[in-house]
Amino acid sequence: MARNKLTALQAKNGNGKLFDGAGLYLQKRSATSGRWIYRYTLQGRSREMGLGPFPAVTLADARKQRDGWESILRSGKDPMAERERQEEAARIEASRADPTFAEAVQTTFEAKKGGLRGEGKAGRWLSPINLYVTPVIGHMRMSAIHQSDIHRALKPIWRKKHPTAEKAIQRTSIIFRHMRLSGVECDPFTVDMAKHMLGEYQHKPQKTRASDWRDMPEIFAALNRDDASHLCLRFKILTMGRSAAVRGARFDEIEGDVWHIPAERMKGREGVVQDFRIPLSPAALEVIERAEAWRRGGFLFPGQTRGGVSDVAINKVFKKVDPNGTPHGVRTSFRTWVQDTDAAHFDVAETALAHIVGNKVERAYARSDLLDRRRILMNAWSDFVTGAASQVVQLRNA
Repeated sequence: MARNKLTALQAKNGNGKLFDGAGLYLQKRSATSGRWIYRYTLQGRSREMGLGPFPAVTLADARKQRDGWESILRSGKDPMAERERQEEAARIEASRADPTFAEAVQTTFEAKKGGLRGEGKAGRWLSPINLYVTPVIGHMRMSAIHQSDIHRALKPIWRKKHPTAEKAIQRTSIIFRHMRLSGVECDPFTVDMAKHMLGEYQHKPQKTRASDWRDMPEIFAALNRDDASHLCLRFKILTMGRSAAVRGARFDEIEGDVWHIPAERMKGREGVVQDFRIPLSPAALEVIERAEAWRRGGFLFPGQTRGGVSDVAINKVFKKVDPNGTPHGVRTSFRTWVQDTDAAHFDVAETALAHIVGNKVERAYARSDLLDRRRILMNAWSDFVTGAASQVVQLRNA
């Protein structure tokens, strides 16, 4: 005997399982709420598919959905699998037309990474965004983001970590512009308004702490252990290389008395930065010879696990030797020594630090890396920090 179909009144007043027929029933949880279920059989297996809550979904709505999924079932498809496929397709279409901020970040990064150092693998471009912006608005669609949302994300660090906040808002602006030019309905001016809301802030950059150049011989002498950190710091002082370049130095980069640093470890923009040569003084060559005992994986100064010695390790050692300075600050110590002693021409000293000298036109004509003149300078600096210069003076006065 055929079961009578459910009526709207029965759906409203009934309790428990209320069957409508053709696989549709209402599971009442209470007098005022319930859930519509579509039960079907596919390949001998019974499955139940939720069609939405009651009373938000009416009896007529539930029947319409059931009839649609019945049609899908008759075509040989699994209604639940088909619904998942449709929802995924809808999500993809929504992300294409109006992506979330997190999706927009990745899209923009993919478009920009060709112009970043190492295609952005180091993560420096993404870091301010991923740390401070995405956690707050990453889930929001680009068209729905208001200036107050960006303001909310960056307000906590606007004054405390202003340089990082500036990078974050600049890159957020790049993301909005890229997505708008890609056809997404978002307004780049939203970021400008957020910045206006954050207010003016005059950031005063903190100068890197630097050791007095007169103390460098004592500091160099204190770095007397034959381990990776001490030798790395000695090599840094003798070559004036930046931390990343020195920590990643490899034996196959040394040719005679010249260290060839590949462009990927030099500071600068992709496509502009070039390989760099550093002349090695006898004292620097001695460091390399002593580093042979620590040779592992081709690195002059290997770390505890892999790669070169860590930045944390050398900073920790330097702090014990001179609490008032930093490893990076020795470059300032060197530059001040050049100024105070008139040890070299401006161009030679700046090139020794791998700084860009002159404007674009001047550099187009002046192409020498001043290697021979820098060798004289670095030998003089080496003699000073190792105490060789004072020894020569003592011998002359004896």
